[in-house]
Amino acid sequence: MAILPISHFPNDPVLRQKAKRVSRIGKSIQRLIDDMLETMQQANGVGLAAPQVGISLRVAVLQMPDEEPMAIINPEIVKRDGEQEVTEGCLSIPGYFGELKRSASVTVKGRDRQGKTIRIKATDLMAEVLEHEIDHLDGTLYIDHLESQDKLHKAEALDTTKRLI
Repeated sequence: MAILPISHFPNDPVLRQKAKRVSRIGKSIQRLIDDMLETMQQANGVGLAAPQVGISLRVAVLQMPDEEPMAIINPEIVKRDGEQEVTEGCLSIPGYFGELKRSASVTVKGRDRQGKTIRIKATDLMAEVLEHEIDHLDGTLYIDHLESQDKLHKAEALDTTKRLI
């Protein structure tokens, strides 16, 4: 496994591209997932999408506090409900947090690392992370959801113990 360099906005155009679907889950995808998990954990993140490590593929990894890490391939949101206000940071936009609205719950379908179809019903932080990572796969950043620039803050102005997505 290897720790991969994290792409940063605005320098890396891959962050603004729609990622390509994974057609075959082979050794290279397994290695990518392992490397992304190690990179996310080393960076103290709770989620990471392949474009954040410079790879334009629809792969994301996440790990909720006190839970096992997981990967989701070709994820798509099939249902959204409610609304929650969140303070969100991103490994690709270091030093800033934004106040924005996300869905209170989401249902996501995709494939696990073995290629099995999975469906995830998530609320709270898990819903936020899934929306954030799927946004990355579509070339969207959390700053695109801000109501105004007043909702973007330097990290030192907020609680920086919050983990990044």
